[in-house]
Amino acid sequence: MNDSLKAADEEVAAVATKGPRVSLKMIEERIAETHYFLLGEALDAAAGHPANTMTMCALILKNGFVVVGHAAAAAPENFNPELGRKLARENALRQLWPLMGYALRERLSSEADRQFGQPHHGHREDD
Repeated sequence: MNDSLKAADEEVAAVATKGPRVSLKMIEERIAETHYFLLGEALDAAAGHPANTMTMCALILKNGFVVVGHAAAAAPENFNPELGRKLARENALRQLWPLMGYALRERLSSEADRQFGQPHHGHREDD
């Protein structure tokens, strides 16, 4: 698990103690598959091509949704495959956080609407 994401998750958990929230654990539990590839390999690029330093991470969620994260070294001599995979996965996880936050907010809104017998926000009667 990524240290900076874990630290941020723990910091939020310390103050968000009353209501539901999206956690790093929730995100991790929804990942079905993780795949890494180098953009240069995908493009069949020549040696020394800048795309050879771009690492991509595809997270396939259990519901079939796919998020792709990326990381690249500016200078080819600084490229580190292990660090590239770590940073690309972190980039993908950071993209999932707001999406899952939106999904949670939608669920909470729908539940509140049903509880009070109101139509769901975002749906107008004249649509």
